Amino acid sequence: MQRQRSILSFLKKPPSEKSNSRGSSSGGAAQNGNLLATIEPHLTLKESLSFAPSCHTVDSLLEITGTETPPEKVPRQIFSADLTPNSDKKSTSLFSSIMHKFVKVDKKDKSSERNQAVGDSSTVCSIFSKLNECEEVPKVGKPASKIPVEFFSSRFIGTLNQQTSLVSESKNDMPGPETPGGQPFVPRVKRIREDCSKIDDANEFSLRDSSKRAKFLQDSEAVKRRHDEVSESASKFDWLDPSRIRDASGRRPGDPLHDKRTLHIPPDALKKMSASQRQYWDVKCQYMDVVLFFKVGKFYELYELDAEIGHKELDWKITHSGVGKCRQVGISESGIDDAVQKLVARGYKVGRMEQLETSQQAKARGANSVIRRKLVNVITPSTTDENIGPDAVHLLAVKEGSSGLDNGSVVFGFAFVDCAALKVWIGSVSDDTSCAALGALLMQVSPKEIIYESRGLSQEALKALKIYSSTGSTAVQMTPVLPVNGFPESTDVKNVIQAKGYFKGSSDLWNNLNDGVAHHEFTLCALGGLVDHLCRLMLDDVLCNGDVLPYQVYRGCLRMDGQTLVNLEIFGNNADGGPAGTLYKYLDSCITSSGKRLLKSWICHPLKDVEKINNRLNVVDALMMHPEIVLLVAQYLRKVPDLERLLGRVKSSVQMPATLLLPVVWKKVLKQRVKAFGTLVKGLRVAVDLLLTFQKEENLTSCLSKILDLPLHGGDDGLDKFLTQFEAAVDSDFPKYQDHDPTETDAETLAILSELFLEKASSWSQVIQTINCIDVLRSFAIVANDSSGAMSRPIIWPLASTTSTCQRNKGPTLTIKGLWHPFALTESGGVPVPNDIYLGEASDGYFPHTLLLTGPNMGGKSTLLRAACLSIILAQLGCYVPCDVCVLSLVDTIFTRLGATDRIMTGESTFYIECAETASVLQNATQDSLVLLDELGRGTSTFDGYAIAYAVFRHLVEKVNCRLLFATHYHPLTKEFSSHPRVTLKHMACTFKPSSETSSERDHELVFLYRLAPGACPESYGLQVALMAGVPKQVVKAASMAAQLIKERIGENFRSSERRSEFSTLHEEWFKTLTAVSGIAASSCDDDTYDTLFCLWHELRSSYMKSKASA
Repeated sequence: MQRQRSILSFLKKPPSEKSNSRGSSSGGAAQNGNLLATIEPHLTLKESLSFAPSCHTVDSLLEITGTETPPEKVPRQIFSADLTPNSDKKSTSLFSSIMHKFVKVDKKDKSSERNQAVGDSSTVCSIFSKLNECEEVPKVGKPASKIPVEFFSSRFIGTLNQQTSLVSESKNDMPGPETPGGQPFVPRVKRIREDCSKIDDANEFSLRDSSKRAKFLQDSEAVKRRHDEVSESASKFDWLDPSRIRDASGRRPGDPLHDKRTLHIPPDALKKMSASQRQYWDVKCQYMDVVLFFKVGKFYELYELDAEIGHKELDWKITHSGVGKCRQVGISESGIDDAVQKLVARGYKVGRMEQLETSQQAKARGANSVIRRKLVNVITPSTTDENIGPDAVHLLAVKEGSSGLDNGSVVFGFAFVDCAALKVWIGSVSDDTSCAALGALLMQVSPKEIIYESRGLSQEALKALKIYSSTGSTAVQMTPVLPVNGFPESTDVKNVIQAKGYFKGSSDLWNNLNDGVAHHEFTLCALGGLVDHLCRLMLDDVLCNGDVLPYQVYRGCLRMDGQTLVNLEIFGNNADGGPAGTLYKYLDSCITSSGKRLLKSWICHPLKDVEKINNRLNVVDALMMHPEIVLLVAQYLRKVPDLERLLGRVKSSVQMPATLLLPVVWKKVLKQRVKAFGTLVKGLRVAVDLLLTFQKEENLTSCLSKILDLPLHGGDDGLDKFLTQFEAAVDSDFPKYQDHDPTETDAETLAILSELFLEKASSWSQVIQTINCIDVLRSFAIVANDSSGAMSRPIIWPLASTTSTCQRNKGPTLTIKGLWHPFALTESGGVPVPNDIYLGEASDGYFPHTLLLTGPNMGGKSTLLRAACLSIILAQLGCYVPCDVCVLSLVDTIFTRLGATDRIMTGESTFYIECAETASVLQNATQDSLVLLDELGRGTSTFDGYAIAYAVFRHLVEKVNCRLLFATHYHPLTKEFSSHPRVTLKHMACTFKPSSETSSERDHELVFLYRLAPGACPESYGLQVALMAGVPKQVVKAASMAAQLIKERIGENFRSSERRSEFSTLHEEWFKTLTAVSGIAASSCDDDTYDTLFCLWHELRSSYMKSKASA
């Protein structure tokens, strides 16, 4: 009984002035909440709300507290007491002797014994006793009060995360071993009491008078205060709860028109807020998609939902303070830039509300005045200009519309911006249902964020956005615009731009729109959506000082759709989307960041003009002949900063933004601008000196002048003298421009210098463009000189579709001798086996336009086809080609169908993707196209796949007559077209070698020679490749036996189903014309006769040409 009194006296709440004044009206809810806060001190706001007590009350004089002991495991069930062993030891069985160790002592008996010993009776409510009974509790001077049992069962036990269970003392209880996990839950206070009793006399130990009790009570008060703060915060911001949150129009997240960027705040909640709270929430409710930093003194703070992001991403500790006693995290002024960049790098949009005045200035306006604050800017992954590397960062807006034609074609108007360079590009492109042109745009631009109307794009367009936005190594952010907001109409866009004075630097904006852009209405709508988005992000410097330029996806260049850029691994490999093993990585020996961006632009748009290609090649030849100039150019370029972006920053500083008017911040901003201006001037000095050095080389200068217009450098009006004046100004006004300590007068000085400097902004842009061009052409020269294999200058003929060319060349041509893949090196690092490809007319005769390629799996077919495509791209870029000889007529479009992949997220099977890519080829290929088809038809059944491959191959051969590289494992195709005059049969050679001296012929190892050989390959040797891949031998043996049976059964069907009359339609027409002219009776010749005669004539002609060549 003494023990019970000791524990209960500890649990009893001591009388205090606060409790007396509060009285019984304090209610049990707060006390219950105190219990919860004690047990779970680390619960978040959401979890605390879920555990909040309901209607249960507790006597205000009795405080129930939790423990610091972690929840224990669920105890085992206890055997009932009636299973105790018999008192007669002689009759004890083995079972009863074992059960004796697990007998549970009857606590009621012990309680009664203790009660009798003390002479006082009471009952105790235990969480481990029956929940429908409560025992009286002895009180000192007060009657015992009863605590509702439901409070313990639903609150206390639930708070322990249901890891502790109640054990009933019924007759059905089964005793269990008292392991640490199976023991009943013992409160921490009780354990302390028992431990202390082992050391000191129990009668002398009293928690009521100990320091531990006092400290425990202090901790309880602190936890209670913390819980009160959490409860107050939860009730104050209940409109942020996911179950109650709404947008500004009152729509719930499940509503199709819900705008996640806005938030509805109840008017009553706004009235209860302080002035500083309203400052924050007036802005935050319009920028719920932005992590919003709020400036308070020398700190930046995040509140509520943003505080959770700061805690999650930056590991900041959440506290309950800040604006209106809410959840908040914060950081000092010195660390804000780093924090913003980390959040932006992880895909968040970040805004900053700055103070427009100091606290002294606010007090001067009145004692109760609040410091004025304003949202100055919002930084996103698609608009940042800090730590972004050499790659361009683009924000793209897309608008879809109908072309007005009956063929179902659509038009995509687009506009995208590079905020770091202050450049905006606009344009439009026509497309079909495959959205191949849209894919090309996405691959060329590589946007970080795409803005589109949520209901303004077709399902095919949305599917294309998903496909091509996942091809790179970084994720693309998709930003749909609700129909309520939508993109503005084209007429409204023009009026807004003129009224607000946007894009003042582009005086010929509307001329460019009319001359270089088709479908103006869709382009203007996309531009309007982009302008709205930039306005919301407070990027006025881009809108006011940006240059607007036309952008052409296909016009005047070799066309490669999005799937071709993916298949050929132009910018990202198919393994992880990274740059390793790509054409861009192979050609990238550029030094400057702007040069790297120009190289990517060139690769996206290979030339389709023979003269322009040869002009580039002439500069590359001149650089290769003067390696000392290449080294000198590299020395200059290493000193050149990113002039393109620096010029953009200087342009943006012409108009003083709001950041220069802010206290404390203006010094930091001005310091950055002084550094940018000084670095630009010094960098341009290096660039101008390089161009002056180039002028001394007349050959180089004349070749370069044919590619672009060189700016004038010498003379009194030249850029050299003009730049010297600004160098002197920087040296006198900002001698330490890299780390300048700005003063109030520096802002005006910098503004004047910048304005004067930008009077020749077009000339500076011309200098930068020339430096970029030199950097890229120097990279081409390095690739040609440092290559591990043979490189040759390509010989380019005009398009074969022109009349004069057709008469001379008899159609398109492609001759490549000694071709090797430029970046598919062997395991030893050597050059792949070179091969020859002849399509069309060549120096040693005429060859068919189609190459039908067979060979074993892993034999190198796909590598050869890719190498042929890459050689054409390199040739039309103006770069040397990895081969001994390269002669080709210009290619207008490259089509590819490679690989076998499905797209689960868009619901497209492997065979569907094959057919979609093939459909684009059949609809758009011309005589001047290069078509590459690899294993068409393998995604479906054998007969369906063969039928499709046969029909597509025949259509391209006989109807389109383009340059075609067709790789297949359907060997009957080689029999069907073996004698066709427009088809050449080739295969990738292989051989067998014995795996051991005693091995049989079946056990020979397959060896790939990677050499292109004439004729068809007898089979694909799939079983041998299966063995190489590790398929068990017994399985391969069974497959071999099954293959023999299938060949015997189906072989006859294939031969009997050959319908030469359908295949030979082209031959029939020719011979019918021939017989009509010669006067031979047509009735004496049937279809097979025509076919046989033509094939015989073709074989005789081929034999004659070969014998003539050998002689």
